[in-house]
Amino acid sequence: MISINMSLVYTIINLVVLFLLLRHFLFTPVMNIMEQRRKLIEDGLKHAQDAQDDANRMKQEYEKALSGAKQESVQMIEDARRNAKAEYDRIVGQAGDEAGSIIESARETVRIERDKTMQELQSQIADLAVASAARIIGRKTEDQGNQDLYDQFLKEAGESHGDADK
Repeated sequence: MISINMSLVYTIINLVVLFLLLRHFLFTPVMNIMEQRRKLIEDGLKHAQDAQDDANRMKQEYEKALSGAKQESVQMIEDARRNAKAEYDRIVGQAGDEAGSIIESARETVRIERDKTMQELQSQIADLAVASAARIIGRKTEDQGNQDLYDQFLKEAGESHGDADK
């Protein structure tokens, strides 16, 4: 039958002891190191995923803020253009009003100067007419007579001047 040899028993005992020693000193520490590495890798992946999620969230926030800033800058530019146009219109209108008042003032000044010139010319013409009439008649009239001649001349000249205006 089977004969068990003592050396076979010692070999089996040696193998069991070697297995227990290897298990205690080699397999358990290696398995612990491998478990720690697995946890480290899982934690790293989890942190990487969290960081990526945070980066995506921040990217969306920045894009949203950038879009808002773009809209705000467009609105600010549009407001500045509107304000500049209003200021331009105001300045042009004010300049037009001032130009109109200057033109009106100039017209009034010209009218006044024309009236003064006309009066001076009428006075000079009257003096010349009186002097001419006095020479033609050949007599010297009194100051009252000169005034009557002057008034009559102005009346006739005014009527003819009035007819010319019509």
